Amino acid sequence: MMCLRFAWAALLVAGAVPATAQIAVSSNDNKVLQVDGVNTVVRNPRPDTATIIDLGVSPPRVIAELPAPGSWQAPPQSVAIAPDESIALVANSTKIDPADPTKTASDDVVSVIDLKATPPAVIATLHAGRGASGISINRAGTLALVANRAEGTLTVLAIRGRTVAVSGTVNLGDPNCGPSLPVFSPDGRRAFVTRNNDHKVSILSVSGMTVEYTKRDISANLRPYGLEISPKGDALYVANIGNGPTGGADTVGAIDLTVEPPRLADAITVGIVPEGIGLSPDGTMLAVNVMNGSNVPKAAPYFHDFGVLKILRVQGTKLTPLAEAQVPGHWCEGVAWSRNQRTILVQCMVEHAIFVFGFDGRTPRVTGTIKVDGGAAGIRTADR
Repeated sequence: MMCLRFAWAALLVAGAVPATAQIAVSSNDNKVLQVDGVNTVVRNPRPDTATIIDLGVSPPRVIAELPAPGSWQAPPQSVAIAPDESIALVANSTKIDPADPTKTASDDVVSVIDLKATPPAVIATLHAGRGASGISINRAGTLALVANRAEGTLTVLAIRGRTVAVSGTVNLGDPNCGPSLPVFSPDGRRAFVTRNNDHKVSILSVSGMTVEYTKRDISANLRPYGLEISPKGDALYVANIGNGPTGGADTVGAIDLTVEPPRLADAITVGIVPEGIGLSPDGTMLAVNVMNGSNVPKAAPYFHDFGVLKILRVQGTKLTPLAEAQVPGHWCEGVAWSRNQRTILVQCMVEHAIFVFGFDGRTPRVTGTIKVDGGAAGIRTADR
């Protein structure tokens, strides 16, 4: 296994992003370590980081790594990249509690990273709502939504080139609903957001810069979290994380958007906590990063010494198993595809690493490792 290691100081003076690159951005949390399955807050932690990766080359290579607040307490899609790959947005849901450094408290920070700068740099810090978590940008690159898990709202961000500003708030009607991840429809006229605490997916209307909660919800399975939408906008794919690492058979569901009202049409069990999901660029496969009990104490009955990468075949709202492989890591989070669908990045918190999988359409195999400065907690590309 090839291991790509980079000194942080060297990365901070890295060159510009190549014009032909496919960019992936990993958000890395330095505030928390896991000690035998127990999350432990770090005293006087190093800054969280964002790692910028060129996924368009083989093997993928790190372009830069820079300080940017990020947190594991969010869906792994806590990063968003503009369609033209000019900027990235990184949400941060937690910070060290000023009143008690042994705990974390809700945060509201969204960092704007200029990916075209030499080297890439944070150019603005915005404030969304408490528990700023999942974040997505529309295909026009003009609007972003941030889910604020600790207050039951979404923050609307207006984007003009590299300038990003808060332009509004969407109230979902229940401060305890736990909004986790919004996504836009391909035409930009609707958006959807998972509600982790009351097991729903809410429908939003979008008109220009105005986003409103329609007060229409879709029933999902237990604790919907991650979310993807098909390239045609006819189906949603939702990861349901269930009751956590308790040995359950958690599910990924498919929601039919071609019918009124939209409804859950299919679901497939995938294992214990499908933390991260990623739809392949052509929309025919869904990668699922399953924790598989790798984040619990070794003495626990549900412990496994590895995660699992599962790949599902997608045919509209029909999900079927295609392939799977063990992930040689623990407490694994996000997943991302290369444009040619031959490479999949799989994050793991404990190892401070991203495992590189080669995929021939039949069998995923580990081909390398990218070390990052912090627990790899969120990842995204600009591709859909």
